[in-house]
Amino acid sequence: MKPDLFLRDLERKPDVLAHLADALDDGAMSWPVDPSPATVVLIGMGSSLYAAQVAAQRMRAAGLMAVAESGSAERTLTGDENGFVVGISAGGSSAETNRLFADTSDARRVALTNVAGSPITARATNVVEMLAEPEDGGVACRSYTHTLVALLALEHAFAGTCPDLSDAVRRSAGATQDLLDRRSDWLPDAVDLLAGPDGTWLLAPLERQSSAMQGALMLREGPRRAAVGCETGDWSHVDVYLTKTLDYRALVFTGSRWDAPAAAWMTERASTVLAVGGHFPDAHQTVRYSGDDDPIVALLTETLVPELVAASLWSAVTA
Repeated sequence: MKPDLFLRDLERKPDVLAHLADALDDGAMSWPVDPSPATVVLIGMGSSLYAAQVAAQRMRAAGLMAVAESGSAERTLTGDENGFVVGISAGGSSAETNRLFADTSDARRVALTNVAGSPITARATNVVEMLAEPEDGGVACRSYTHTLVALLALEHAFAGTCPDLSDAVRRSAGATQDLLDRRSDWLPDAVDLLAGPDGTWLLAPLERQSSAMQGALMLREGPRRAAVGCETGDWSHVDVYLTKTLDYRALVFTGSRWDAPAAAWMTERASTVLAVGGHFPDAHQTVRYSGDDDPIVALLTETLVPELVAASLWSAVTA
């Protein structure tokens, strides 16, 4: 993994997303959803699993029987002919995902990957490509976002819930460019706020919890800093305790109905907070971007903030 190439991968996000929007209009990411399945299983590890968890929750809300499954599970929900199983692996070589995916041999199996001809495709009846282009920095950043887009396309194919997906992807490309263009205005302060001695905590609404998990992963994977992601509502039950004993530094992706309880605890205990995408009471810094009031644009854009923080910290470590 290389920090300079990771930053370049991030800087190419707007262009690659814009190309993806055009590809969607041209019929890319077509899913074999006929006949409609009884169950949908999304299998992945790491970033792939984070995206799958959000996608499965959205599909359940749309009336589908969908689950996200870790590739390390011994068994999963279905392996019969009425099942629809998606094996998600950007590089196509995840041993855990490939093993569980292969065990669902009686189901319709679709590989979602960024590498044509990768090992996971040999186990699939169909293949959908992420179209994220090679990530030269060695970190799954664009492929994570493109996985979300692909799974939103699958949701739409099943339930008709994302009719303007290509437009949302274009708006995300514009929002991503907006953050990149203004980074000199917000990034130095964000790095100073989040780079505490005890670590960084990231919170996000349940419907976008992957942003917290992916953002924390970026801080661990690149600069190798302690970082933990949590869903905002659950935070008051499982992570609040650390605000009493540590120099608590939090990045909050706003928009949860449970922002206020979390804010009350953080204010009372003098935590340091960076808010992304909207208002959070007593935040020390707020980073906004174009279209941040659209949940899908937010889902596809907001992880750029911790990614750029990670890139900055990583470059400082290797300088």
